[in-house]
Amino acid sequence: MDRDTAEPDAAALPGPNAQQWVDFHQEYSAPSEYSHEFVWDVTRDADGPFVTDVDGNVLLDFTCHIGAAPLGYNNEKVLGKLREFDLVEPMKIAGQDMYFGSGPSPDEADVPGSSHLMEKLTEVSSQYGMDTVFLSNSGAEAMENAMKITHDHRAPAKYGVAFGGSFHGRTLGTLSLTKSKEVYTRHYPEISGIETVPFCADRGCDADSCDCGFFAGGGSQLRNMLAPEGGHVNPDEIAFLTLEPIQGVGGYRFPSEAFMEEVAAVTDEYDIPLVVDEIQSGVGRTGEIWASDHYPIEPDVIASAKALRVGATISRSEVFPSEKNRLGSTFGGGDILGSMMGAFTLEAIREHDLLDNATRRGEQAKELLRDDVPEYVEDVRGTGLMLAVEFDTPERRSAVVEAALERGLLTLGCGKKTIRLLPPLDSTEREIELGIGIFLEAIEAVGPSAKVA
Repeated sequence: MDRDTAEPDAAALPGPNAQQWVDFHQEYSAPSEYSHEFVWDVTRDADGPFVTDVDGNVLLDFTCHIGAAPLGYNNEKVLGKLREFDLVEPMKIAGQDMYFGSGPSPDEADVPGSSHLMEKLTEVSSQYGMDTVFLSNSGAEAMENAMKITHDHRAPAKYGVAFGGSFHGRTLGTLSLTKSKEVYTRHYPEISGIETVPFCADRGCDADSCDCGFFAGGGSQLRNMLAPEGGHVNPDEIAFLTLEPIQGVGGYRFPSEAFMEEVAAVTDEYDIPLVVDEIQSGVGRTGEIWASDHYPIEPDVIASAKALRVGATISRSEVFPSEKNRLGSTFGGGDILGSMMGAFTLEAIREHDLLDNATRRGEQAKELLRDDVPEYVEDVRGTGLMLAVEFDTPERRSAVVEAALERGLLTLGCGKKTIRLLPPLDSTEREIELGIGIFLEAIEAVGPSAKVA
């Protein structure tokens, strides 16, 4: 496959082979939220945003596996480096209980491992004074460990603060912070002491014009809940305040500057640890390594995963417990291949100026969309290549996802009536023009007369 000339070529989806794979998979799998009946064929050609399915259909993937494959498929910027190594077994070890190296010293290492990945993560987080990392299996574990270390750091704290519309994971601990959809949390037990305040998703609002409920009563709900401001919560008993700088599952909701300024002011004034969930928005997706870099906040802890291929909780050494065995016994911290891929991804972002590319291509995509979308598209928004198009109804959104798939473009819904677009960070001008063109065709095909409520 030649990425420079490839184009989507899709017949009816799912094809007969894909349907066999779907049926086979579902015979054994628990029900989950598979977004498409698209079945990637790992034995066939794929490059960057282009991928072949088991029926030979070529698709343009503007989901990047919900950001977990930031450079798309078989990208030489990562794969070329990976080919240099003879992989070993076991590929996973008890990574917080066992060290591993690949040569006489870290500087002479043949294989970049978890130690090198942690070093790179502290380098790209040094603007926040972060110097310590704990690796794990997933984003949910990264968030769980963020909750644990801040509770330990602030002991005997009994509160945490989360925001409406948030999604932080599906473990029991992170579900206590997840406020986006009832289906995620219904009937599951929750950690006590979690306070919820509105997330201000009107990116142009200020304290006077806000109608989301965050700014109210001459201040903010965040500030007004604190005891010194007349509320019921002692700020000294708050272990953490956590937010996604840009909400993902909740609908790609971008906050206002005024909202972020108030979060920064309250957490700074009352010395409340700020935990940012960068699992979907981080590692270059927005044109900066961390989405937090766009805003006037100073994170105390960053939770990352997806694009890193492993989970990572990043903070300052004084925030982490110093007591041995307070954290530990995680299998994922010793994922040798995942650590290599995470290190290579960070290297590729730096070596190929992919932060700048994400910014340029994101602006291109928004300009193309805003020039041609019809009136039933309510909003086009995004930062870098974290893009969203919001429709007038959930039904129209779903119809556009389906129409795009029929034309060979993979997209994903989020929130109630929004489609998210996550092209690879190294997308070319041609690929953005091609993908947005197909997307606009799908919107036009659905049209104003589609059966929507």
